[in-house]
Amino acid sequence: MSKSIIKTTFLLIFSFSTIFAQRPTKPSAVEIYNQIQKLNFLGSVLYVAAHPDDENTRLISYLANETKARTAYLSLTRGDGGQNLIGAQLRELLGVIRTQELIEARKIDGGEQFFSRANDFGFSKNPTETLAIWDKEKVLADVIWAIRKFQPDVIINRFDHRSPGTTHGHHTASAMLSVESFNLTNNPAIYPDQLKYVQPWQAKRQFFNTSWWFYGSQEKFNAADKTNLLAMQTGVYYPNIGKSNQEIAALSRSSHESQGFGSTGSRGEETEYLEFLNGEKIPTNGSLFDGIDTSWNRVKGGKAIGEILQIISKEFNHNNPSASIPKLVKAYQMMLQLDENHWSKQKAVATQNIIAACAGLYLEAVAPTQQTTPGSNLKVKIEAINRSAIPMVLKSVTTLPNQNTMVQNSKLDTNQSNTLTLDFQLPETIAYTQPYWLAEEANVGMYTVSNPTEIGLPEKERDAKVVFTVSIEGVEIPFERTVVYKYNDDVKGEMYNFLDIVPEATSTFTEKVLLFTNEKSKNVGVKVKAGKDAVKGIVQLELGKDWKINPAFIEVNLETKGSEKTVYFTVTPPKNYQEIVAKSTIVIGEKRLTKSQIIIDFDHITKQQILKNAEAKFIRMDLKINNEKIAYIMGAGDEVPASLEQMGYHVTLLKPEEITTERMASFDVVMTGVRAYNTVQALANKQSVLFDFVKEGKTMIVQYNTLDDLVTQNMAPYPLKISRDRVTEENAEVRFLAPNHPILHFPNKITTADFKGWKQEQGLYYPNTFDAAFTPILSSNDKGETPKNGALLVAPYGKGNYIYTGLSFFRELPEGVSGAFKLLSNAISLQSETKIPDPKINH
Repeated sequence: MSKSIIKTTFLLIFSFSTIFAQRPTKPSAVEIYNQIQKLNFLGSVLYVAAHPDDENTRLISYLANETKARTAYLSLTRGDGGQNLIGAQLRELLGVIRTQELIEARKIDGGEQFFSRANDFGFSKNPTETLAIWDKEKVLADVIWAIRKFQPDVIINRFDHRSPGTTHGHHTASAMLSVESFNLTNNPAIYPDQLKYVQPWQAKRQFFNTSWWFYGSQEKFNAADKTNLLAMQTGVYYPNIGKSNQEIAALSRSSHESQGFGSTGSRGEETEYLEFLNGEKIPTNGSLFDGIDTSWNRVKGGKAIGEILQIISKEFNHNNPSASIPKLVKAYQMMLQLDENHWSKQKAVATQNIIAACAGLYLEAVAPTQQTTPGSNLKVKIEAINRSAIPMVLKSVTTLPNQNTMVQNSKLDTNQSNTLTLDFQLPETIAYTQPYWLAEEANVGMYTVSNPTEIGLPEKERDAKVVFTVSIEGVEIPFERTVVYKYNDDVKGEMYNFLDIVPEATSTFTEKVLLFTNEKSKNVGVKVKAGKDAVKGIVQLELGKDWKINPAFIEVNLETKGSEKTVYFTVTPPKNYQEIVAKSTIVIGEKRLTKSQIIIDFDHITKQQILKNAEAKFIRMDLKINNEKIAYIMGAGDEVPASLEQMGYHVTLLKPEEITTERMASFDVVMTGVRAYNTVQALANKQSVLFDFVKEGKTMIVQYNTLDDLVTQNMAPYPLKISRDRVTEENAEVRFLAPNHPILHFPNKITTADFKGWKQEQGLYYPNTFDAAFTPILSSNDKGETPKNGALLVAPYGKGNYIYTGLSFFRELPEGVSGAFKLLSNAISLQSETKIPDPKINH
């Protein structure tokens, strides 16, 4: 059974939703029964941490599936500052991937997902720096908003708020903000503007999810006083699916594919510990929800609902789930008759879904295309089929957002498919599909979200929907379905995507960064893509006044939607150094279209469209290279090869099996991509070939690797040990340890000014122990720390040179940092006959 099928199975066992990630769910009796049981538990837990993959999926799964509590994870960031093991996407694009991975994880473990507006700006060594770069008041407001909106009875922090400097600054900051918020959420004077949408709320109690890791070792934890800890036995077994809680949690954690967090499930007893922090203490031998009424009695007028739900659960027929529908409809009616209440609204929606599942009621709206433009009229195919013996009538179909209702009054006879095609008119004002937090200009610490009701959402719901109003047991129930596009893949079968709203046309520079190393003109490519048929207009570039463009505009005529054409402008740079942001615009009549379309499409997440400004960075700089031929061995994935080609090098992407003495002879330099020695197992058996390559007078450049899962300990020809040393302050002072070394002089003169304007960080995972054969070139450190000397190490080996660097070239080059281009050119040009002075540095 494939991993995707296994994941889907466990998702269905415990939860199903009206908003499916592409493929609709078709719940079984076991899945339905689990959801009916959850209807009768009115308690909730909010788990708080900093990043995707920080969450404890074992505890989330246990609370959602064993306790039956409504459980959510509040991740303050979307993980934008991390690394990516499955592609070259970084920063906000990585944040989109990791957001979707969290959404998939929650579908598996049964939780819900929320975020704040905080931007993951990269590794931070203390919460003071974190909260200074984030807008602390805004992030605190987001935490309070999430609590007021979700109304948790219990809040659990992943990290300790009392130990700054012992872990990632984002980690500690998440706990500090959670603790600070505990006594503020019920105060109407705190962020009063929120009260237009939510109510003040006070959680009953707050905990820290501690473990042996926070004590330094299992032995220290075993010896620790646990009188203030609540022990929870989470290693339960779910006999209705034949899986342990840990096995489900492992599948959830394995959703974080971009981080390489595939996890193997375990079985047997397991204990989670919660340290009490705030609120009402639990008495001895008490439980997490002690003193909290988790029955329908907590809702005024709800007692009778709880009683009927107990009967439904007791009488549930796994061979005929539809037998529960009459009582479910009655319970649904009773929920709607209650005064508006947080729990009645939540449970009414859940009951709707359960009624549809019990009936095998399949409702679908399928568009004829996956992408369309505002104002389009689509022929949407509607399908409604009742696969139970319960009489039903399709009363009407309403399209959203234009609120067009078509009366049907069609009987839904048992197992008889009802289909129709309707005209679905999209308004001209419908928004383009894109991650809502990227729609406005952000800064390094915060995303901008102007609509307060969108803050915290994992993603914005699609606007194009169909509401099926179905009469069941005399009660009209609205079922909302998002419009999808589906097709048949010859290998994978039925495939789904959501309908995306796209611009009429988009344009994208063929190069994100363009280097002009002299005054010669270059041809600049702009790819134009049609979002609809018959796109006719012109393409223009906007550059600085010192730059010349020819021609002033280029006409484009694209007949069919999805077709592309690349046009070329001749651009002449100025004489002197200059960096500009070039902009592309498509003019169609009175419309000026300025967006570039990026599609992220991986099998494990929902396909995503990102619309960014159609821009590129043009740099006029004096960059000297020696035209070396470079073999590049890709690791986890990066854009360094494209940057090398921009510099003027001939680059060949080399597969591991191509690393042979004969093949390597045609190259001057071999370079390994980021984390190659973590991800390319074959390198363990290729070291002798690579070292012989260096010995014969060539250069080998190894970019950063992490400590974990190295495929070989002999990464270098001399002893070298990677550490967790890093410099996160991108503008930290850089000192030259070997100022006369050729790598700082040839063919480009390197000065400390070349380290200004670096992005996110200077470097990471520097070696801190290395052989005397290595010459450390640079020294730098974050404020208050000791110097870190392992950023750039050079060692002669035979006739050649081996270079190890933790500098973040993989971030700086795609961002167009000129100093990074110069320094990498020098590393590539390092000649074997170069005399390397001994700086007499103690390593």
